[in-house]
Amino acid sequence: MSENRWLYRASLYELLAQSFLYTTETLAEALTSGEYAEALSELMALNAIAVPGISDENGTVDGSKVGEGDADRSTVEKALLPYEGRASDEVLHELRRDYTRVFIGSRDPLVSPYGGSWYALERGTKPLLFVGKESLAVERFLRRCGVVQPEGTNEPLDHIASELEFLQYLCLLKAGATIAPETADIGPTDYASFYNDHFRWFAQRFATGVITECRTPFFRAAAQVLLALPEEAGD
Repeated sequence: MSENRWLYRASLYELLAQSFLYTTETLAEALTSGEYAEALSELMALNAIAVPGISDENGTVDGSKVGEGDADRSTVEKALLPYEGRASDEVLHELRRDYTRVFIGSRDPLVSPYGGSWYALERGTKPLLFVGKESLAVERFLRRCGVVQPEGTNEPLDHIASELEFLQYLCLLKAGATIAPETADIGPTDYASFYNDHFRWFAQRFATGVITECRTPFFRAAAQVLLALPEEAGD
């Protein structure tokens, strides 16, 4: 694959990672200006990724009328129309409320953002952050490739956003756009290995849960793109 193709893929992973982190003011502003929808739509086209139509039979997307001038917009842009022109602080509050309700919860999240939790449930065992079998496997993989927990943070590395950022890093390495630390041990098949063995199965189940549980069109649209990523990655 060409260097540009790896860069396109890295940019898509970066934007998706930002989408599943706790919503920032910058992201809310990009949604209300339409910049986020435009960027995501462009990256989907560059990566040959398409999602099924979201509009209902009345020509609305999550209750918002899609006008004639929006006919040429991508599916994702139409799904995010409800945010354009709104006050960014209002959108920020709305997204953070939904994020907390779904991904954090008062006790257990409706949709866990941690891969280890999904693998534990599949095996019928209790999910354990940091010390679960999958969580430790992901941490070892990232550490071998030169990625460690940032100082001052306490977030498991199998968070959906962390795994997307790691895939971004591996794509940048393949594009020659960054250099791995001298201590890293990275092979030519590591991108495909991580994607196929650790990321894809978890991402599909996470995305399906988000589409089911989230009330905001933003998270559902981002999850549909996540669900539309290739079934298998090659080198």
